[in-house]
Amino acid sequence: MNRKLICIVCPKGCEISVEYNEATKEIIKMTGQACRRGEEYARAECISPTRMLTTTVRIKGGGLLPVRTDKPVPRGLMFECMKAINRAEAPRDAKVGDVIIPNILGTGSDIIATANA
Repeated sequence: MNRKLICIVCPKGCEISVEYNEATKEIIKMTGQACRRGEEYARAECISPTRMLTTTVRIKGGGLLPVRTDKPVPRGLMFECMKAINRAEAPRDAKVGDVIIPNILGTGSDIIATANA
């Protein structure tokens, strides 16, 4: 499979072309990256893409609390993470940085509050 990416690691924004085998998750050829970080970004984006998740969770008694993951989660689990977050409720005394959902879906990433409730 061939894929073109714009690197987001630095402001340069290299256009990276990647040829890889989806079945074996092997990079066959990569061109356009100006640095090692760009190569690492493209490799991760093609082989196992991850994303930070930012959303809101209900507060017990009413209202919404902004939350995010403390580490990126696999892109393929985003909708399942949202379903788990939609079932959760944050305590009324939640503070910035409090863990609202630990280790969501076994990803090793916690859902943390980004504001006080």
